[in-house]
Amino acid sequence: MKVLVTGGAGYIGSHTVVLLIEAGYEVLVFDNFCNSSRESIRRVEKIVNQEITVIEGDIRNRDDLRNVFEKYAISTVIHFAGLKAVGESVEKPLKYYDTNVNGSAVLFEVMAEHNCKSIIFSSSATVYGDPHTTPILENFPLFVTNPYGRSKLMVEEILRDIYVSDNEWKIVLLRYFNPVGAHESGTIGENPNGIPNNLMPFIAQTAVGKREILSVFGDDYDTKDGTGVRDYIHVVDLSRGHVQALERISSFRDPMTINLGTGTGYSVLEMIKAFEKVSEKKVPYKIVPRRAGDIATCFADPSYAKKVLDWEATKTIDEMCKDSWHWQSKNPNGY
Repeated sequence: MKVLVTGGAGYIGSHTVVLLIEAGYEVLVFDNFCNSSRESIRRVEKIVNQEITVIEGDIRNRDDLRNVFEKYAISTVIHFAGLKAVGESVEKPLKYYDTNVNGSAVLFEVMAEHNCKSIIFSSSATVYGDPHTTPILENFPLFVTNPYGRSKLMVEEILRDIYVSDNEWKIVLLRYFNPVGAHESGTIGENPNGIPNNLMPFIAQTAVGKREILSVFGDDYDTKDGTGVRDYIHVVDLSRGHVQALERISSFRDPMTINLGTGTGYSVLEMIKAFEKVSEKKVPYKIVPRRAGDIATCFADPSYAKKVLDWEATKTIDEMCKDSWHWQSKNPNGY
């Protein structure tokens, strides 16, 4: 089975490509490398010990996509390609709607043209906004607080509308919580451009000496230590969720919306302490004002994923921190 992975050179994409190949799938990577590196694919090739077909292209470009679908018989698309920085999305909303929403619509149109009607979409827990209670179930009200989250929700809605118009489509919407960690080899990992938007790479870069001090945004939330609580999930567990979804997608009749998280929330300070323990490095930090749009607590109820995918996260907070540190210490400047 040929699987097209859009954004396959990115953080989650590259880890998923490893697991797909190890599971016996034939993988094609489609990426424009605006937010990723060709080096990540070279390293994936080392891990899996085989060459990977990589097509450079943009999901907004119909001709780029048509060339792929005309040349290869694609069975399913795993769609990671998109922009993902919440802060940037507030500053440049049109850029996010063009890439994430328009790009996805073009992709789906070209898929339909070539009778490829099977897709696993990379969505986000940001679609829940500030939940009224935790843990978060898939049927919770949806409320977005920034253009990034809105773009993810828009694509979900587009896919649901496509299914209404043509119920031959097989659709899985995976809502991620907070991916962290790296491949256990330390060969591939999270490689943000510039100042990291996410906590774990900021902690790791501070521990390795690339950053002077970690900013903790707010210590006055209604949580155990005042800092924000999130559901951190190891990127390999998350990637395994995609393989499980791919193995079951043909049996699903209706579009499936599934949380991928651990079901456990950790505060920012707990993450810092856990990282210091496994790395044996001090992570200096300072408390700064809250960021606009941040919420106090967000963690999943992952029981539906267990029921429909036979999937659950297995890696601990210590493993997440250990693998992040292994990657960062081996690659202080990323790729």
